[in-house]
Amino acid sequence: FDHWARAASVPVEQVNGRFRMDEAYARHERGEISASEYFAYLGKSLDLPLNETQFLAGWERMVDGEIAGVSALLAGFSGKRPMYVFSNTNAAHYALWGPAHRGLLARFERLFLSFEMGMRKPERQAFEHISSEIGVPMPRILFFDDTMENIDAAQELGIQAMLSREIEDLEKVNFLLQKRGPDATNHVIIDDYNFVHNLLSITGDFTPQPLIDGD
Repeated sequence: FDHWARAASVPVEQVNGRFRMDEAYARHERGEISASEYFAYLGKSLDLPLNETQFLAGWERMVDGEIAGVSALLAGFSGKRPMYVFSNTNAAHYALWGPAHRGLLARFERLFLSFEMGMRKPERQAFEHISSEIGVPMPRILFFDDTMENIDAAQELGIQAMLSREIEDLEKVNFLLQKRGPDATNHVIIDDYNFVHNLLSITGDFTPQPLIDGD
């Protein structure tokens, strides 16, 4: 918010204290209102006498760069399972991060962007739409997000969801992508004895594993 505060000659704390991810914010991310309409709303709600160009300049500064280590991490498990992007975003922001990360995004099968879908996280219909589009039932989807509200919504639908706010969280993907069930066998040899451990559901309720081959 620094750019807006400087342009309007007000304390940045004032802007920060008044900004809300409210219904207008959500409508902008669904593509229901344009950037011009949203900036006009911000001018009133934040009490900032800025024009559209000034709002856009500050809005674009909110886009962060690539998280260190993500590119190498994706390269490590790309091709093991289909990967998709599901992002709450808007046209102005995507115009920046889309081209800037074209190489990274090429590792994904498809991008599901809220402003194109007309739906956003954590809305139920958004998850249902993506499940239908990729042809994968929700219990077989592994979903990562940095917002607990979205994780809770996904889990309520039976999606395997993990809160991920650091690169270390994403590195757990390498473990989760291992096969589950009888096709995942641990085999060690100790003093000429062979020990084989099959990961089977022997006791308790069966827990469906999302990342297994169809056969």
